[in-house]
Amino acid sequence: MNLPAPSDEARAQSDALVARLRHRIADAGGWISFADYMHQALYTPGLGYYSGGAHKFGAAGDFITAPELTPLFGQALAQQVAEVLAQSAPQVLEVGAGTGHLAADLLLALDRLGRAPAQYAILEVSGELRQRQADTLRARVGALADRVHWIDQLPERFSGAVVANEVLDVMPVHLLAWRDGDMFERGVSADADGTLRWADRPADARLRAAAEALNAPMPSDGEYVSELNLAGPAWVADWRQRLDTGALILIDYGYPRAEYYLPSRSSGTLLCYYRHHAHGDPFLWPGLNDITAFVDFTAVAEAAHAADLAIYGYTNQASFLYNCGVLELLAERGDPTKPDYIRAARAVHRLTAPQEMGELFKVMAVGKGLAEPLLGFCRGDRLHGL
Repeated sequence: MNLPAPSDEARAQSDALVARLRHRIADAGGWISFADYMHQALYTPGLGYYSGGAHKFGAAGDFITAPELTPLFGQALAQQVAEVLAQSAPQVLEVGAGTGHLAADLLLALDRLGRAPAQYAILEVSGELRQRQADTLRARVGALADRVHWIDQLPERFSGAVVANEVLDVMPVHLLAWRDGDMFERGVSADADGTLRWADRPADARLRAAAEALNAPMPSDGEYVSELNLAGPAWVADWRQRLDTGALILIDYGYPRAEYYLPSRSSGTLLCYYRHHAHGDPFLWPGLNDITAFVDFTAVAEAAHAADLAIYGYTNQASFLYNCGVLELLAERGDPTKPDYIRAARAVHRLTAPQEMGELFKVMAVGKGLAEPLLGFCRGDRLHGL
């Protein structure tokens, strides 16, 4: 694996996190779950990937998200957000706002639609990203920036639109391994020299019970490894107590359960991202790599249903963006021979092409109290496939 080496400062940050992880493993008796490891690697204050100071998004970071490709993504999404605001309250909550470009695109587009929210809240765990978001908003949205505020935890009560773009995929997952007719939980241990390594132990009763619903294939020989995300569905279900009227718009890469746990996907979906390189080693420079797993959208839908939340739609990103008028927004760019239009068209292709983000990414809306169907799911709704 030929990856660019981190700076001395970044490596020192990673080393400090590894030392903390070793202490945590020792205090736990020599083993922690991968869910615990992933949480620490991503969210340890000051050292974790999302709570430290490293650049994460864009060309200088580790990956590019849809809002970084083109403002047309946010402008199309605004069409859907506007519908939710019209049926609930003029408030938006964005969870994990990245560089702030999606917030800026949404605010500007909603303002043009006559639906600028009275309040735009951002839940962000990284102080460095909060500052970048504030700088982006001040530079791009003018007086609308005064409507933005940052929060440290979810509100106890909320009405409006909740936007979560690539949030569920970075919630900690448990790793399960099926072999020899039994089920194991794959966790993390440390060798005598402190090297972090995989270590399996029999899965406990709680994980076994949760895994029974997956219908994952039991291998006749060899091993089948996959993820079990308990945190994501629990987070969605938690909105039962918080949401009065409105919808959560969840955008992420993932599958319905029947496609997630295929026999051919025997090593799971866990991936790490570092400087635009995808790799499979979560122990490489902890705190400097993003760690993600695909979303089981069936599990999300089941959690929403059990929490008495309505499921307003589920489709792929391409259908959602087409329904929300992304092609009409592209046409407004004017002359299709001009560089600006060509760049925008290429970005839209990347967002919607089946071999790019169009099929891999899915969109789901869940919530309470909306009487009218949502635009983003008027064609191509796949709820029947969950």
